[in-house]
Amino acid sequence: MFIVAVLCGRLLSAQSAAQPVNDHPNPYRSVDRWLTLPAGRVMGSTSAVDVDRDGRSIWVAERCGAASCADSMLAPILKIDADGRAVRSFGAGLFVVPHGLYVDRAGNVWVADASDGTDARRNKGHQVLKFSPDGTLLMTLGKAGVAGSGPDAFNRPTDVVVASNGDIFVSDGHGGNSNARIVKFASDGRFIKEWGRKGSAPGEFDVPHGIAMDSQGRLFVADLQNKRIQIFDQEGRFLQEWRQFGMPGGLFIDRNDVLYVADSLSSTDRNAGWIRGIRIGNAKTGTVTAFIPDPTPNAELITAAEGVAVDAAGNVYGAVVVTPSVNKYVRK
Repeated sequence: MFIVAVLCGRLLSAQSAAQPVNDHPNPYRSVDRWLTLPAGRVMGSTSAVDVDRDGRSIWVAERCGAASCADSMLAPILKIDADGRAVRSFGAGLFVVPHGLYVDRAGNVWVADASDGTDARRNKGHQVLKFSPDGTLLMTLGKAGVAGSGPDAFNRPTDVVVASNGDIFVSDGHGGNSNARIVKFASDGRFIKEWGRKGSAPGEFDVPHGIAMDSQGRLFVADLQNKRIQIFDQEGRFLQEWRQFGMPGGLFIDRNDVLYVADSLSSTDRNAGWIRGIRIGNAKTGTVTAFIPDPTPNAELITAAEGVAVDAAGNVYGAVVVTPSVNKYVRK
């Protein structure tokens, strides 16, 4: 009886949590024209953003002034200082669709290339690359231009996060015939394990679009098309799911376990009743506390962020794919 009651309670909680969450306060204001790119550069599509270890600068991987870097030799990885100036760039010729970006404790920059299906002839894509802060390539996971599902290949990886002991976790799969799994590696790139498959049950995924880690070392996965965040331990054991953050595309958890979730897709067609934007909550309890709505929620061209990061001062950065930009929000 007790077990049944607990399970019923969890189901009721999940059902109630799936009600639209659009009405929380917005304590932020947008900053216009804050970013200055190098002469001749324009912002391409981007979903990849994280904060430098200095807490003030950010890193962005944009798609070479377009929707893809496939035929470009521009350097897509940019370091943006606190004044909004691009002060460093690297990664030219190595990416197709840079999708997720993570800065580790040493300041190294990791970028997942979600590819676009034209990779084999270009000998790039379907990889996760690790760079030093000055742009030296330190490690490559996956095979350039080769889609796969084994221990040494990816099929459209979307994001990466690194644990305090150096273990590497990659969310692998961006819909279609790609994968739907999380892959774990040791710090030297040695394959350890994987979990997940296409589906909607606990531990299954339908586009594992982003990944983040809280102060307890728990893994949060943005299970985009299933409209939920799934939480796991580092061995892949399912802990719980949250549906109160909309259609999660990008995740960021700060040192105080504040969770920021970018929802760029909610609409009448995709997630009726929900408004796209950035929902902010507690990574320990799942409570939503604030909401930065999309500035033009009904526009056909999406202006909402797909990636999100927050600097040490609490400024929020949203990386936008369809109308390419990096939005900045500061406290009112």
